[in-house]
Amino acid sequence: MAVRLVKRCTCLLREAAHLAPAMAPTGRLRLARVAHKTLTSSATSPSSHFSGSLTELVEKEVFTPYPEKQEVDQLIEKATSPEELLELLGSGHHLHHNHAALIVIQLSRLLSEKPEDKASLIQDARFQKLLHLANSQITSVWHGTLVKLLRSLYALALPRDSKVLQSVEQEIRWRMRRLSYKHLAFLAESCATSMQKEYSQELLAELLMHLERRWTEIEDARTLVAIMMKVGHLSESLMNRLEDKCLELVEQFGPNELRKVLVTLAAQSRRSVPLLRAISYHLVQKPFPLTKSVLLDLAYAYGKLSFHQTQVSQRLAADLLSLMPSLTPSEVAHCAKSFAFLKWLHLPLFEAFAQHILNRAQDTILPHLCNMLLAFARLNFHPEQEDQFFSLVHEKVGSALTGLEPALQVDVVWALCVLQQAREEDLRAVLCPEFHTQFLGGESPKDQSTFQKLLHINATAQLEHPEYTGPFLPASAVAPRPSVVDKKVTPLQKELQESLKGLLGSTDRGSLEVATQYGWVLDAEVLLDADGQFLPLRDFVAPHLAQPAGSQPLPPGAKRLAFLRWEFPNFNSRSKDLLGRFVLARRHVLAAGFLVVDVPYYEWLELKSEWQKAAYLKDKIRKAVAEELAK
Repeated sequence: MAVRLVKRCTCLLREAAHLAPAMAPTGRLRLARVAHKTLTSSATSPSSHFSGSLTELVEKEVFTPYPEKQEVDQLIEKATSPEELLELLGSGHHLHHNHAALIVIQLSRLLSEKPEDKASLIQDARFQKLLHLANSQITSVWHGTLVKLLRSLYALALPRDSKVLQSVEQEIRWRMRRLSYKHLAFLAESCATSMQKEYSQELLAELLMHLERRWTEIEDARTLVAIMMKVGHLSESLMNRLEDKCLELVEQFGPNELRKVLVTLAAQSRRSVPLLRAISYHLVQKPFPLTKSVLLDLAYAYGKLSFHQTQVSQRLAADLLSLMPSLTPSEVAHCAKSFAFLKWLHLPLFEAFAQHILNRAQDTILPHLCNMLLAFARLNFHPEQEDQFFSLVHEKVGSALTGLEPALQVDVVWALCVLQQAREEDLRAVLCPEFHTQFLGGESPKDQSTFQKLLHINATAQLEHPEYTGPFLPASAVAPRPSVVDKKVTPLQKELQESLKGLLGSTDRGSLEVATQYGWVLDAEVLLDADGQFLPLRDFVAPHLAQPAGSQPLPPGAKRLAFLRWEFPNFNSRSKDLLGRFVLARRHVLAAGFLVVDVPYYEWLELKSEWQKAAYLKDKIRKAVAEELAK
């Protein structure tokens, strides 16, 4: 077998030596392709015989060389109107196999600025003749021209059942394995959206398959980012491959590539931690400057993905602070929202946000102000010029509150409650029966979240606004729902419950997981008499419950204690300050007459033995009682 193969190679090279002087450079390239094809077919087909000369094979080869530039090529490139291009068909010019496709491509470029002329062009008989000519020569059109032709046909909005369009799509499917990866990337970047919405789903599926199978051929950052942005969301397995390639090429990325990758991950909610860490490392280590648009997109992406990286957050905050005068109110609002999602409270930056809104109050519209308010509430941020800022908020929001979308109305009033800036008219607007009944039976997560905020607003009205006379939520609405209590138990929660059970000894001495009518769940509740001894909890009145069991009033000197655990996500990033939601919870529990026993995660993690945990809880109880007596 090896001897036969050597003989055929010798014969092939002898023919090539005879033909070499007569062949152009393009012919040599073509000859090499034919040689490769001949050797492959001979090796894989033992029954085949090398009959005929190499010249005959060259004449049969479909890869015809690209002719030298002719006058018609210049006319196509310099054409400024569709009419000039269509006239080339009957002007006596010799059109080779690529010219018809090139004219179609140039027509689509010219009509991209005049989309209203596309319909009349498609009806033109000369254009139909041009399409027929292109279709008749489709097998000899070069790869690069072919993929551009498909993009142009999509751009010209040819009907889906067009014979020419289907022929081009089929030709691309036949050539898919021979197309370079850059051609595949071009199809993905320019045609994937049209394929998905209007045209060939089969071609799109085959394109995605080849992109995934040949992902190792990606060599540059631009191709990688383009594929990720355009078709990454269409294939989970392809996106996984692209993320791996990003890790390999991330050192080549500039700020724009880093931004595009992050925004793409954020749009797909893909929290790829290894890739995010690699991008963060290069953002911190490389000294390249970041423009305003890049900074805003990076802040959005990190916030959307909830990926905390201290040095990146510090750099984003510092760079944005220096650009503050050039930001618009819309950009300030979006930036504040992004940092709120990140739970990153950079005091100088947020003070600058508040000052920016005050300085440009006339340019600040209500949606931007609402975003700012919600961001401040999430982080429990109170600006230094608090009175001026909230005067502006009440001025802008007051009369327009009822015109907002219902869920946004609740969000705004809830934010004002967190920041202790809610007015009676604000409370009344969302607690009136005509408004709140639309959320009572909601089953979707969004409706349940909105109703939970209504409970907090109702609690604010009851506990922090003694002058408010109503309306309130009905008693049936404030009864705890099963979904409020039935949540996944965290390790801290489980350990705290076990320690409290050991401390109390008997179930009569306290209750665990107490759902209140205020929308908050207490980790535990106990009653202490004047001597610090536990009292049977169920015998006494409990106004914080929607359906209290006991009827006896509390004895003189008795104290009601609530245990509240604070998990890692309840705090601002890199801080021991609670987020606004949990500050509101603590405030409500205190206003309801409880002494609060705080159990933060960073203190609990230092306790190793059960004895230490029991001693810690006893010490916390003594401190809470002592602070109350000291007032």
